[in-house]
Amino acid sequence: MVTDTKTNLLNSAEHAARTRGFDGFSYADLAAEVKITKASIHHHFANKATLAVALMQRYHTDLKAACAEIDLEHATGAACLSALISRYHGALEGGQSLCLCVSFSTSIESLSAQTIAEMNSFRSMMIEWISQKFRQGKEDGSIQHVLDPEAEAAALLPLLEGAQLAARVAQDTQRFEAALRLVSQRFQT
Repeated sequence: MVTDTKTNLLNSAEHAARTRGFDGFSYADLAAEVKITKASIHHHFANKATLAVALMQRYHTDLKAACAEIDLEHATGAACLSALISRYHGALEGGQSLCLCVSFSTSIESLSAQTIAEMNSFRSMMIEWISQKFRQGKEDGSIQHVLDPEAEAAALLPLLEGAQLAARVAQDTQRFEAALRLVSQRFQT
């Protein structure tokens, strides 16, 4: 599949950010990987702040689409949340990577206000979707002991993100699995 330069830059930057953090790569790194000049990168993204915003916007769109796909593939709230947990687990790539929003969170001082706003928008979208799945699971009986779907969602997303960080630091995905075990045990899939 042939991709354009802008997409190649976004792909390269996302991989670098997820594996090395926002502060762990430069335009020189991207230029070398994509095989273009640094000046060419500036043609697409004036600075690293505009690149970060573009990355978060694309990530938001991609995860929203992934959640819609999960909705189509799974019939119960528990099955949908299990699929989301599996997606976050897979994003660890054996403890070598993090989800983009989690990775960006570790470099908050280096991010623009617009990037932080995009991250908050992303998290709001995810919490809303997760709360819908807890409501669905309560109604269809696939999730035990749901008292407050919104509170459950507000707790689950940070749990997913924190579990990723713990697994990444240890480079051991079992840390992620252990952190999510109590939640997953409530699911009747």
